[in-house]
Amino acid sequence: MSMKEAYEKKMHAQLDEWDAEIRKLKARADKAQADGQLEYYKQIEDLRERQQRAQEKLDELRRASDTAWEDMRAGIESAWDSMAEAMRKASSRFK
Repeated sequence: MSMKEAYEKKMHAQLDEWDAEIRKLKARADKAQADGQLEYYKQIEDLRERQQRAQEKLDELRRASDTAWEDMRAGIESAWDSMAEAMRKASSRFK
């Protein structure tokens, strides 16, 4: 397995993990009091948008050549870091 393939696999696994966590947060929001639901749903929408951007970066990585993907790595990691931070913040707010 090439470095690129290993990186793709790692990123895909992280996206799957985030998707599961967002579904859990949505379930909590669905059970929340009406006045809190709106804020929860806004946060979930933000997470979904960030998740979509991370997925787009992963798709770009998949299309990149074995040599070009290294140049893309910084942009991908920036999107990943942004998503990870948003997930941490949302998870702490939902508790």
